[in-house]
Amino acid sequence: MTKPFVVDSRDRDLFQQAVGTVKPLRCDRVEPVPARPTPIPQFTLADEQQVLSDMVSDYFETAELETGEELIYRREGVQQAVLRKLRRGQFQVGAALDLHGMTVAAAKEALAAFLHRVRRDSLSCVRIIHGKGNGSRHRGPVLKQKMNHWLRQRDEVLAFCSARAMDGGTGAIYVLLRRRL
Repeated sequence: MTKPFVVDSRDRDLFQQAVGTVKPLRCDRVEPVPARPTPIPQFTLADEQQVLSDMVSDYFETAELETGEELIYRREGVQQAVLRKLRRGQFQVGAALDLHGMTVAAAKEALAAFLHRVRRDSLSCVRIIHGKGNGSRHRGPVLKQKMNHWLRQRDEVLAFCSARAMDGGTGAIYVLLRRRL
């Protein structure tokens, strides 16, 4: 059995001399840090509110009816969320090509040169203005149909869709390109 620890009075006196006068603490508890509030997803809420207001809006773009349907394409393996961002115009457009008034042959050549240049410059999103086909009369938008066909055949094209109204609507497309290795 161990002996209880006994403090000698001389040790107590030496300790008090070494420490000096002390002031007792009133409270030695540490206050707990309040938990942070859960973050509020401001942009998600704003986006959902915009969708709701768009659903009940009376706004109607008559030009889109006259020119045909919206172009949209997503290569296999590209996430739907990426296409959604592209449709909303959330990618920075690095360059634009205007094909208004060109013949099909000239437009194809201009498109090939443009895609070569933007790939060389490592741009990932571009806008191509093909027009709404108002000058084509009964044939409809010729360059728009050709763009739909040509871009699907290009390996560097990941996705494309008709632009927002402020960027040309159904007379232009946003094109998302594969990063250059």
